Amino acid sequence: MSFGQEADSKLFSVTPELLFGITGEPNTNFPDRGLQKQVFLSFGWLHTTHTDTWANYLKDTKTGLSIGYANLGNKTHLGSIFSIQPFIEFKAFKSEDFTIHVGTGASYITKKYGSVTNEFNRAVSTNFNWSFRIFMYYSLQKYEAINWRVGIGCNHNSNGHAKLPNQGYNSFLLSLGAEINTSKPSSKNFTSAELPTKTVSKFFSFRTGYGQNVLSEAFGAKKSVYTLSGDYGKIYNTILKLGIGTYVRFYQTYYDYISNNESLVQNGREFSDLSSNAFTNALNIGITIKGELLLNHFGIELQGGINLYKPAYKVDWRINKGWGDVPKIIPESGGSFRLGNINEDYYKIKRSISARLGLKYYLINTNKTPANNIFIGAYINSNLGQADFSELAIGYVKTFASKK
Repeated sequence: MSFGQEADSKLFSVTPELLFGITGEPNTNFPDRGLQKQVFLSFGWLHTTHTDTWANYLKDTKTGLSIGYANLGNKTHLGSIFSIQPFIEFKAFKSEDFTIHVGTGASYITKKYGSVTNEFNRAVSTNFNWSFRIFMYYSLQKYEAINWRVGIGCNHNSNGHAKLPNQGYNSFLLSLGAEINTSKPSSKNFTSAELPTKTVSKFFSFRTGYGQNVLSEAFGAKKSVYTLSGDYGKIYNTILKLGIGTYVRFYQTYYDYISNNESLVQNGREFSDLSSNAFTNALNIGITIKGELLLNHFGIELQGGINLYKPAYKVDWRINKGWGDVPKIIPESGGSFRLGNINEDYYKIKRSISARLGLKYYLINTNKTPANNIFIGAYINSNLGQADFSELAIGYVKTFASKK
């Protein structure tokens, strides 16, 4: 996230980092693996003398770019991960010693699922994937030019449900790094008297999005997801946006399954009621709460929501839940496929909880508090933490006059 830098950023740093940890088991019979080892190199700008509001309020915020390599502990079946992530770091617990690091970007994974060559690794089925990591760092020893620090955190890599299987890699890691400052910090630090006046303004926004996902491995073609949504809320000090909203989504995969009269919706089958209206039963309607960090032209958005209406998800669950089990076909049932149980509590929770994480670019610098703005964004949407679909969106924001 070098997007935060300006001409008056005075402190540039390079941070080499070694990480060790474990790769979580995304499915049964997952390949054996040893200790995971990673190397990251981060290039960052510490914003100590900024004229931008966000840099003053967030106090010594660093933005930059990380590149990394990971050995997952089994080169033959899991391979390696190469990643690139814009990131942001900021102080935690009102302490100079604790720092939170959040990065999101893309990764290339050398080994993927293969029905014959790599059938027990169901983590990813594409080489290119989303990449996300969050870490907490603690400064062990600080000098003028170097800051030795340790950290703990997790990494996630998946393809956003663009192709199945897509259980994702989740890694839990310990870190040792050295933050090397290549220039001295400026003495021109902002005092509390120089901080801009605190403000609150209301906003309204709407967006339209286009994404893609697949229904299951049995129905593997990528198809469209269309989204309309709106949000209303408040912007605090031009940097923190909080709001509530609603969304409507249309899944082409659900519509085609129902309109083609596939197995589970045929007359007399358990979900035959969905055939009464393929279009409305392919919709997903929900409500959300959102938080967004505004950094000039860029925004980092996180949403959590509740699906009020998603009737076709029960087909999704039934098809996908048992597909990863071995064998897929139950001999004693006369050859039928394994299907998920919709009476499970976990199904009811997963059907109800949605989330999304995204990176947005605003046409007009948000620090200028424009009354009207346009943005584009890239998002990953999920059901209770499992990827649902990736999305590109364009939207409009109306901001009303701020109050001190």
